[in-house]
Amino acid sequence: MVTGVADLGLLEQLRREPDVEAPELVAVDATDRLLLDEAAGLLAAAGPGAVAVVDDSHGALTLGAVAAGARDVRVHQDLLVGELALARNAERTGLTGTYRSLPLGPGLADGARLVLAKAPKSLDALRELTEVVASSAAPDVTLLVGGRVKHMTHAMNDVLRLGFSDVHATLARQKSRVLVARGPRPGVASSSPRRQAHPDLGLTVCAHGAAFAGTRVDAGTRALLAVLPRMAPDARTALDLGCGTGVLATALALARPELTVLAGDQSAAAVASAVETAAANGVAERVRVVRDDAASSIPDASVDLVVCNPPFHLGAAVVTGAADRLFAAAGRVLRRGGELWCVYNNRLPHRAALRRLVGPTQVAASDRHFTVTVSTRR
Repeated sequence: MVTGVADLGLLEQLRREPDVEAPELVAVDATDRLLLDEAAGLLAAAGPGAVAVVDDSHGALTLGAVAAGARDVRVHQDLLVGELALARNAERTGLTGTYRSLPLGPGLADGARLVLAKAPKSLDALRELTEVVASSAAPDVTLLVGGRVKHMTHAMNDVLRLGFSDVHATLARQKSRVLVARGPRPGVASSSPRRQAHPDLGLTVCAHGAAFAGTRVDAGTRALLAVLPRMAPDARTALDLGCGTGVLATALALARPELTVLAGDQSAAAVASAVETAAANGVAERVRVVRDDAASSIPDASVDLVVCNPPFHLGAAVVTGAADRLFAAAGRVLRRGGELWCVYNNRLPHRAALRRLVGPTQVAASDRHFTVTVSTRR
């Protein structure tokens, strides 16, 4: 076991808050524990500033690394809620000030000898991580990428080999596994953000690796784009809530020059992507993008129109809590009579929550897979 972590019971003290709570969701999982165990020897030998952590869910990797001997740990978490959970857990365990939060870039891994990462959901996100570490870490760096066995593929090894000469997998434990990468290749350069033109929509989409859907335009977003001309004709301010790559915000700015358009997401990759998408389509000056959690930086009753394509997965769990938080946020920031236009999978029971948290809700469009609703703020 990791020296100091199990004995102190540190991991048992960690909580998910302010992230969504559900019986099947935990603050520390088997992958966290396996990564810390695999890294134990390297953590004990690491000097100050030699350890970096990427996409620590709620602080287990960062604080576990500190408990095992690491100092001045550099951390990047794509999700703002992860940063907030880490901060609260650091305070809870008396470890505030033992780490630094940084963007995903050379400064994060510069000179690092050990990088611990939770396996990202997409190969593009893994590629971006690989490029950052291989191009800036120390020559003797070890990159450990951990995940659930059922979500890990041979293609992940192939992506890691683009940046490293030695890639192998550990034995599985409790349905988790770690990929080990060493020997950074010379001359590795960044390929992010990626761009893709969508002539049918009149849009170019830009995406950093961890942004949902990448440069594609997912079916739910397309369903909202199809009803865009019907949205709140008298609106002067609009918010793309959970904006992803900024497709809806950019489309609104292009179609309706009279709108002041805001876009917000808790994902750092999404925010960077939305900024790039707005710029690629010539509306950078008319779309303001912010990184916040559920519109926390937007004043109450300040927006006429909200558009939202909410998430319905948290990891492997299908839960409604994440969407409900966005619906409550929409209800808070909308002016009386303002409209929330939302799209969701037909099998999800969102209409009752929309009526409760926003106001009267009508179905505006539907097909075999998705429902688009419009809710009017009471």
